[in-house]
Amino acid sequence: MTGHQDTPASAGDLSADPVRRVSQYQTAGANARLKLFALLAAQGVPASEADELVAALEAGAVAGAQSEVVELDGMAPASRGALFTDGWDEGVTAVSEALVGIADRDWARRGGRSAGAAELAVHIADVRQRERTDLVRLEAFVRETVLPRTHPNTTERRRVLEALGEAGGLCTARTRNSDGDVIVCTLDAGHYDPDDEPPFKDGKPGGWHKAGASIWNDLGAACIPHAACG
Repeated sequence: MTGHQDTPASAGDLSADPVRRVSQYQTAGANARLKLFALLAAQGVPASEADELVAALEAGAVAGAQSEVVELDGMAPASRGALFTDGWDEGVTAVSEALVGIADRDWARRGGRSAGAAELAVHIADVRQRERTDLVRLEAFVRETVLPRTHPNTTERRRVLEALGEAGGLCTARTRNSDGDVIVCTLDAGHYDPDDEPPFKDGKPGGWHKAGASIWNDLGAACIPHAACG
């Protein structure tokens, strides 16, 4: 089992939904702010100076957006008429003024943000430590209670081993059963011997693959040959 840690979305992970994408930008920005405060503190930069630097970056970013919005003034499509043009320019002015207000607010509230970020970082570290502790307890429960209740060479045993990250010693051959579901061989890696044909009775697979009541070799059209046995 492995723990989970939040990471900023990469360019390929950004949502196509504008609202969701803005939320991703906000999360990435908050994470970057915490990391920047931590890096500045590690370099011995005083908290007040760190506040000034981060506030300047954030206010400057908003001011940059405001500059781009201002350039849209007078850019309304002429074909839409004078009424549309007036509304367009009024909208540009309203958005521009709003962005100036946001930049002013970011700059005005710069005091004490470094200390707040440090407190938040401590809180996040504490939450993640508790998550790791819970994960260790869960893993112990699965290993000590769930795993012993499964039978060798069964799908249930395979799923538990996969959850524990310990299924590397199992065969990886796949096929589809009669219901069309993908099933994975539950035998150990290295078991496969196509010449050791199963008797097709008593559920014995011979040297072929097996998962539940299904027995198969690598020659079927629906089969994905193994990568960990042979």
